[in-house]
Amino acid sequence: MSLYPGSPISAFMKHHYRHFNAAAMIDASEGYKQLLAKGGKMFVTLAGAMSTAELGLSLAEMIRRDKIHGICCTGANLEEDLYNLVAHNQYKRVPHYRQLTPQQEVDLLEHHLNRVTDTCIPEEEAMRRIERVVMEEWHAADQAGGRCFPHEFLFKILREGKLKQFYDIDPKDSWMVAAAEKHLPIFVPGWEDSTLGNMYAAQVIGGKVKNATTVRGGVEYMIELARWYAHTTKQSPLGFFQIGGGIAGDFPICVVPMLHQDLRRENVPLWAYFCQISDSTTSYGSYSGAVPNEKITWGKLGPETPRFIIESDATIVAPLVFAYVLGW
Repeated sequence: MSLYPGSPISAFMKHHYRHFNAAAMIDASEGYKQLLAKGGKMFVTLAGAMSTAELGLSLAEMIRRDKIHGICCTGANLEEDLYNLVAHNQYKRVPHYRQLTPQQEVDLLEHHLNRVTDTCIPEEEAMRRIERVVMEEWHAADQAGGRCFPHEFLFKILREGKLKQFYDIDPKDSWMVAAAEKHLPIFVPGWEDSTLGNMYAAQVIGGKVKNATTVRGGVEYMIELARWYAHTTKQSPLGFFQIGGGIAGDFPICVVPMLHQDLRRENVPLWAYFCQISDSTTSYGSYSGAVPNEKITWGKLGPETPRFIIESDATIVAPLVFAYVLGW
């Protein structure tokens, strides 16, 4: 007889994770499942380098199984899932990255290997390969007077199969492929702070793209988010699952006080659930490290909102929470 009856991962977690951050993870996972069971939906935010950490291995299945209904992410997470999709076998892992000398870092630079902690992204096979394909879409939209959000350009090239010949992993492990297939609402504030955002700015500066607003930006994303939030919460409660901090989390959670306080709209529901995976330190005045109760004072959460904070490494915790929700 198995020591852990039930789904292997979930049963193991229930048996061992009983206290402290481990218990908070179980509570948050149960709260996630309860929200969905009641007909609610979940909004997920991705900060850090979650795509380079290959979160798509579990995140893609969450999207396919309708456990996630909208995503806000950094431009880096948007593109780095595609980099991994088309160049995974050319990545270089550096497990001893803490011991690298400055000269060894220069050697990586000279070999066009861009390091993210222990993982080096190959410039030509990943970044330039995506740039060449998406640049055609930028130029075509610019010439036609069209305008799209950053994720819409990427969804288009995925749906049209323009990257298939380069796939280096099973596409079922790409969260962007899953999101494109599901037509998942995506919001990408601060996209210009990304590799593709830099490349696009260079195209504008160099005169190859005439209209700088061919790629739509952050204010328009907020307007679209406000429309989507108001429409979605009329139909069902909406939770907020935040991985990391920064703009990916700060940007979307503000939509509620904006609707209440700036647009003076009444009867706009607050977020119905909140969980953050973070290692940020609250006492430093960090917004990313603020305990959930602080968000009550900003009109984002209510006193009755289920609230959780898991102070740990998101690359460890997020796949476990997703496995629990999926019943793995």
